[in-house]
Amino acid sequence: MGQKKDLTGIERSKIVRYLAEGCSSLKIAKLLKRDHRTIKRFIQNSQQGRKKRVDKPRRKITAHEPRKVKRAAAKMPLATSLAIFQSCNITGVPKSTRCAILRDMAKVRKAERRPPLNKTHKLKRQDWAKKYLKTDFSKVLWTDEMRVSLDGPDGWARGWIGKGQRAPVRLRRQQGGGGVPVWAGIIKDELVGPFWVEDGVKLNSQSYCQFLEDTFFKQWYRKKSASFKKNMIFMQDNAPSHASKYSTSWLARKGIKEEKLMTWPPCSPDLNPIENLWSIIKCEIYKEGKQYTSLNRVWEAVVADARNVDGDQIKTLTESMDCRLLSVLAKKGGYIGR
Repeated sequence: MGQKKDLTGIERSKIVRYLAEGCSSLKIAKLLKRDHRTIKRFIQNSQQGRKKRVDKPRRKITAHEPRKVKRAAAKMPLATSLAIFQSCNITGVPKSTRCAILRDMAKVRKAERRPPLNKTHKLKRQDWAKKYLKTDFSKVLWTDEMRVSLDGPDGWARGWIGKGQRAPVRLRRQQGGGGVPVWAGIIKDELVGPFWVEDGVKLNSQSYCQFLEDTFFKQWYRKKSASFKKNMIFMQDNAPSHASKYSTSWLARKGIKEEKLMTWPPCSPDLNPIENLWSIIKCEIYKEGKQYTSLNRVWEAVVADARNVDGDQIKTLTESMDCRLLSVLAKKGGYIGR
């Protein structure tokens, strides 16, 4: 019964089983024909559990190197820690140490989806805010397009799952399945549309004007009174099909010209209240990770949830314009929170 260095896996399993049956370490040693000290050592190590990991000290860097890292991080937005340190000629620093140093001077962020505003953009946004500061925004029709897909934006289906529950299965497609371009407008407390843009969201001038004729003018605008048409201001963004000479001339023939056609500053989705309406609708159609099997199904969901947006919600959005204009001026043309 000589002392051996290590116990086999089978022997360890037997020791656990014998302990569960109430056997003493001495009896187990006799049953396994192993040295009593070997059995006792295994039992003691098992009862102590895993040793707590001790954090290793950071690799020391010189006093001026953190300043170099800070400057490099400012010049290289969204770069990895390795790229930042290599640009400073600081090598041999493990990732954990690099991240610990960077956490004191920077944060991990995703790229902004909004285009950056240059000086000209900011000046035009300020000029626009000053021009329309005294406007009665209850007379403005705010329009825009959005695109809805069958599965929603990437990561839309994230959410909390109760303990013991399994996450629901998501349909995976070989192809994306396309999407539905949607056009709508809001004025005061009223929703105009939504309308399905059959030809796609990137229309040319001719198809855009024909779309407005078949939907907006025939199904909504024509029914309005002469006094309403006289006072209404039509807002659209600066998409090429919207701002072209052809579209501008066509709208002028419809009576929407000069002060009745709102000028729009570049790069300003945050100033259009209908963008908030799109967020409300998308939250509803994709809630609980919902997916759709066809474009007709997702279109039906858009129409149904758009109809469920009540007039008070729309009125809250359109009445927010005074605050948005003041925010633009306060931020000197910069983006505002929506």
